[in-house]
Amino acid sequence: MKLATLCYIQKDGKTLMLYRNKKENDYHEGKWNGLGGKFEPGESPENCAVREIKEESGLIVKSLKMKGFITFPMFDGKEDWYVFLFVIDKFEGELIDSPEGKLEWIPNGKLNELNLWDGDRIFIPWLFQDKFFSAKFNYDNGQFIDYEVEFY
Repeated sequence: MKLATLCYIQKDGKTLMLYRNKKENDYHEGKWNGLGGKFEPGESPENCAVREIKEESGLIVKSLKMKGFITFPMFDGKEDWYVFLFVIDKFEGELIDSPEGKLEWIPNGKLNELNLWDGDRIFIPWLFQDKFFSAKFNYDNGQFIDYEVEFY
């Protein structure tokens, strides 16, 4: 079981996205993702989100809002991933050259035009709703199968 965060930093109608093209053996290589990653020992979801954003973008989070939780059973073919999703609209600092890929501000209306995981096309619009969601996205060998969701 892996615990992780997925964070979407927003400003001026755009979302900061990461094109994954720098890490060796990256399961997400060639895909666009939000920022985030695996928990370190003792971290809360918020601690992990703030740390990962700083490491991947150089930005310092001033406030964040948890928007959802997604279970990805056997996502990488090895184990279940449990991911906390955040939206950030208050931050400071300058973008760095990310160690994981190319950072780019993408207009919100064009997010689904990116090379995303198929499930991301489904849940990214939920980030803009005034609801919390809990979902399960099923993949088999990198191929999207189906999902279920509850909104609160």
